[in-house]
Amino acid sequence: MNRRCVDLHLRANPQDLQVTQRLIERAACFGYHTISIPLSAQFEDNQIAPLRDACRQAGLDFVSRVDFKPRNQEDLMRFLRKNRRRLEIICIVCDDKEIARQAAKDRRVDLLSFPSLDYHKRFFDRAEAELASASLAALEVDVKQLLVLEGPPRVRLLSNLRREAALAREFHVPLVVSSGVSEARLMRMPRDLASLCYLFGLNETEAIDAVSTNPTALIQRNREKLESKFVAPGITLIKGADTH
Repeated sequence: MNRRCVDLHLRANPQDLQVTQRLIERAACFGYHTISIPLSAQFEDNQIAPLRDACRQAGLDFVSRVDFKPRNQEDLMRFLRKNRRRLEIICIVCDDKEIARQAAKDRRVDLLSFPSLDYHKRFFDRAEAELASASLAALEVDVKQLLVLEGPPRVRLLSNLRREAALAREFHVPLVVSSGVSEARLMRMPRDLASLCYLFGLNETEAIDAVSTNPTALIQRNREKLESKFVAPGITLIKGADTH
């Protein structure tokens, strides 16, 4: 696959250096260009540098990320105010409709995640997709559940994912497919990760974009915003420019 492939969701515990290093090395061996290992919501800034250094030594680009599950809308807003300028990727775990709606319309949110296997708690419907489209948020799908579930639960999950993928396509919401795994044995090469997307209705181009172009564009956009010269989308401060 001649793309810069990305796995934005390797769920290692950064405190467990042995497991984390194993995942990093496996990702490099599998041909990934960029990975992310989410930090806890109570992270300290000094936790990012060791992960970035470990990835750099393996030839990988590291993206700082937190997955946050808000208790309510106020909790979500507090978290975004405090951390938006500290992180490259913010993913909101949505298991409440009000939180899902607020997250979908807030431009400070990068990824929306709906991990529940219960259809009634997967709130990515038409209204959610329309809000996400306007705010440029992406929908993240972890493939781990497809790897470990069997029988009726797997069938129900695939049905939900087909519905959500169709809505994402209709409303032009970027789809980001990640592994979501915490064990090296469950990791898949980028092409294999993309192949799993066929199970929920993505064509070849969409599947490859979901593990390369879509997450890469999200990362680049946020890194530009985090630069000191960023003013607004399309506007940057040029130091030393003649203002006369």
